[in-house]
Amino acid sequence: MTASAKLIYMDHAATTPVRPEALEAMAPYFNRLFGNPSSIYTLAQESRKVVDDAREQVAHVLNCRASEVVFTSGGTESDNAAVKGGALALKRAGNHIVTSAIEHHAVLHTCEQMRELGFQLTIVPVDGHGLVDARSVIQALTDQTVLVSVMLANNEIGAVQPVAEIARLVHDEARRQGRTILVHTDAVQAVGYLPLDVRKLDVDMLSLSAHKFGGPKGVGVLYIKRGTPFVPLLAGGGQERDRRSGTENVPGIVGAAVALALADAAREEAAQHVARLRDLLIAGIQERMPNAILNGHPTRRLPNNVNFSFPGVEGEPVLLGLDLAGVCASSGSACSTASLEPSHVLIALGRTAEVARSSLRFTLGPQNTEDEVRYILQVLPGLVQRLRSMPSLLAGRR
Repeated sequence: MTASAKLIYMDHAATTPVRPEALEAMAPYFNRLFGNPSSIYTLAQESRKVVDDAREQVAHVLNCRASEVVFTSGGTESDNAAVKGGALALKRAGNHIVTSAIEHHAVLHTCEQMRELGFQLTIVPVDGHGLVDARSVIQALTDQTVLVSVMLANNEIGAVQPVAEIARLVHDEARRQGRTILVHTDAVQAVGYLPLDVRKLDVDMLSLSAHKFGGPKGVGVLYIKRGTPFVPLLAGGGQERDRRSGTENVPGIVGAAVALALADAAREEAAQHVARLRDLLIAGIQERMPNAILNGHPTRRLPNNVNFSFPGVEGEPVLLGLDLAGVCASSGSACSTASLEPSHVLIALGRTAEVARSSLRFTLGPQNTEDEVRYILQVLPGLVQRLRSMPSLLAGRR
């Protein structure tokens, strides 16, 4: 195989290109309008106004108050701040956290850190499709529970979780007990494909990451419902209403808000487009590769997510072969690609370590086309078959 001049990008769950409109909106705030929003002179107040405007834009998409929007450095910080900030604020009321087995490591590792600080942790299992049963979450609650964190949509298998139902049941139980239990959701992968109305989701906190929806890297959003107990993760100058200190990333915030508004406005059209391509890709793989195992629910999944395991071959050499053919895909979470450990998400589904290591994820975007899907269906089956006939490639990894 030789390197291809073709480039087909199907790893939108890892990152996305910055939208031209977002890039254009950001440009003045790198040099011409470079003021620090915390200063009082006119130049600085121009920065303050644009940050406030961006906050209003984000609040409109989330259907919340602008004062409930906190800008962060990304999804990881937003998740860390929600879990730590919410749990620590309620530590006198209880020391128990509930989460699911397929959360992003930004949540799971944070919960594990909280366990080292004396909190108890219950990790709720998922079914064979990667779905959380709301009843299992409620059964995991104790009189010490202060926080529940369940992601809206999984980054590896696209499983869409019943977050609104979970939040409603958790809050009902909290009211019955006469206490507070916070509900957080990692919605990083949902932007542009699922509604993000925090009132309908009934969550107390919600995390977003700008580079997943056409915004710049290094910018995130944390929604914190008014009145939610919260201890800030970062202390300092008291920016973001004392909830996240640090000089605001003005260009990044501007770009994030523009990208979010555009992604949400095009949500229904984009979801229909990528769902059609997703279904075409899934059907084509199942037809040409009958031994392939679809990971995740057949229908309750993000419209752009395709995840298969190909027993008898590891995902990494398949990815390298696809790269040579001009196709960008993934073997799972972009944050874990350097690890030789099998995906914790696929293990939670009941896959063996060997099957988990054979997984491949395609995540489509609005710019992908039917011709690109058909090209992948031409390349992938033969590539997997050739690799299966070369067992020596796998020997060194066992």
